Amino acid sequence: MVELINILKALSDETRYQLVNLLLKHDLCVGALATRLNISESAVSQHLKILRDAGIVKGEKRGYYTHYYVDRKVLKEAADQIIQLSQVIAINQNAHHDCPKKDNPYSCSKHRHEGGESK
Repeated sequence: MVELINILKALSDETRYQLVNLLLKHDLCVGALATRLNISESAVSQHLKILRDAGIVKGEKRGYYTHYYVDRKVLKEAADQIIQLSQVIAINQNAHHDCPKKDNPYSCSKHRHEGGESK
């Protein structure tokens, strides 16, 4: 679960999402990524570090430059975890025995998501 959280955090930034999108199409070096995204090379490097730490992006030294690419296996595993999350079945949606407001459980913020009014 921690890996999924780190992956989602890394992808939640628009620039990092764009980096991943570019790297899914082509292996690119920092300079090429900076040019395509119209940001500095140091900004690209900082974003790549976060993506590398999350395991999404890997680098491969080719001559003088390091070319980066997406580890598609990591993305697929994260997607599988999200799909599994969407398939979780509620055990008992009407169980309010632990609600401090038993008379009106929907007034309790803990149970508003179960059909009660949002306030």
